[in-house]
Amino acid sequence: MRAVIQRVSHASVTADGVPAGSIGKGLLVLLGVGLEDDEKDAENLALKISKLRIFEDENEKMNLSVNDVGGGVLVVSNFTLLADYHHGNRPNFLLSAPPEKAVPLYERFISFISREVPEVKCGVFGADMKVDILNDGPVTIVMDSEVLRR
Repeated sequence: MRAVIQRVSHASVTADGVPAGSIGKGLLVLLGVGLEDDEKDAENLALKISKLRIFEDENEKMNLSVNDVGGGVLVVSNFTLLADYHHGNRPNFLLSAPPEKAVPLYERFISFISREVPEVKCGVFGADMKVDILNDGPVTIVMDSEVLRR
């Protein structure tokens, strides 16, 4: 799984023109599921993100997690995170899991992170989504569950 995590002041997503979820202060997680991913990847990534200390403390040091600041998490599926762009100028998405595999793992990720963070909202898998964010910092981190397997 690959995730792009952005610290936000607020974020919202609409799916097929309908509001799907919004949060105030917290984390926007764009999540892509790959062919080799499994439930353990979903769990490891969710736990790591929930504990990620990227919010500032009273000394302006990034030392606090999303829970420490009472923030929420907005999870949006994004298969294009697994784009293969090595050949030519048109990426392919052959490394992305097909929906029959990706949907259950996306839902498991949401389940795992919901156990750690009280406020979790999400987009709609496979929908045409529009994401509105106010990035805070900006602070943006890319995580890959493959790195967490090591």
